[in-house]
Amino acid sequence: MFSIQNAIKLGTMFVLTLLISACDKTEESAYQPTYSPSSENTIAITEYVVGIHPLHNPQKLMELYNPIVEYMNNNIPQAHFKLEASRNYEEFEKKLYAENFAFAMPNPYQTLQSLKHGYHVFGKMGDDEVFRGIILVRKDSRIQKVTDLKGKAVSYPAETALAATMMPQYYLHTHGIDVNRDIENRYVGSQESSIMNVLRGHVAAGATWPVPWEGFQTEHPDMASELEVKWQTEPMLNNGWVVHKDVPAPITEEFARLLFSLQDREQGRAMLAKLPISRFEPATDDTYHLVYNFLETFSKTVRPIDY
Repeated sequence: MFSIQNAIKLGTMFVLTLLISACDKTEESAYQPTYSPSSENTIAITEYVVGIHPLHNPQKLMELYNPIVEYMNNNIPQAHFKLEASRNYEEFEKKLYAENFAFAMPNPYQTLQSLKHGYHVFGKMGDDEVFRGIILVRKDSRIQKVTDLKGKAVSYPAETALAATMMPQYYLHTHGIDVNRDIENRYVGSQESSIMNVLRGHVAAGATWPVPWEGFQTEHPDMASELEVKWQTEPMLNNGWVVHKDVPAPITEEFARLLFSLQDREQGRAMLAKLPISRFEPATDDTYHLVYNFLETFSKTVRPIDY
């Protein structure tokens, strides 16, 4: 017989099924702005999540970029911006491609990928000359030429890091190394980890790019003194700024205006100096066609990638 206990069990299972289904739909949904009441009145203010790709560990990234986000909050009263850091490249890319960010600063490879997921380019980091790969070795190592790396391990932040992985791997490829056979590639999760793997002797060489290396030298001069930049690549376009298609144009325009004029104010120059770059500047989807050309060459000659 169909008892009351059975009815309760069936009802509980039905509720749980609804809850699980709701959770799954939430995780898969695209960016949706959230609304909160203003502290000054009852007008709802839209919250926009800002994502920065893992240039640094989450704590360091928040220290450097949250002042810029707060600057936006102080100057765009009709919106609220919230910075969200990610532990590693994989986590950041998952959020970006799921359209969880309103505004984001991906690396150039991720910038191109984001165009497939509801974003378009409105700006970029300036100072393209610093967007290059560098390969570090210990000063006491016996590595003198690129081919001395054969049979050894090399560290990188992530497979999808452009300046700190793809560009160094292309450099090695053009200087006598078969990246897929001659060396062991170790993707260690962050710029700092790649540097520390060299310092601790876990790898013969480690790739990164100038910005985190300069930060490491400033914060850890004694440790940095044990390393040297052995090789560096040619520069490429710097990191992009993208915005989701659901963000209203007036919000994007005001965000861009403030971002591109930071260098014109003392407060803004102080924030930029900590990054360190001299400015952010306007850009479009077409700006990154040069990066697409590099990725096409890289995919054909070094290792296959989605581009």
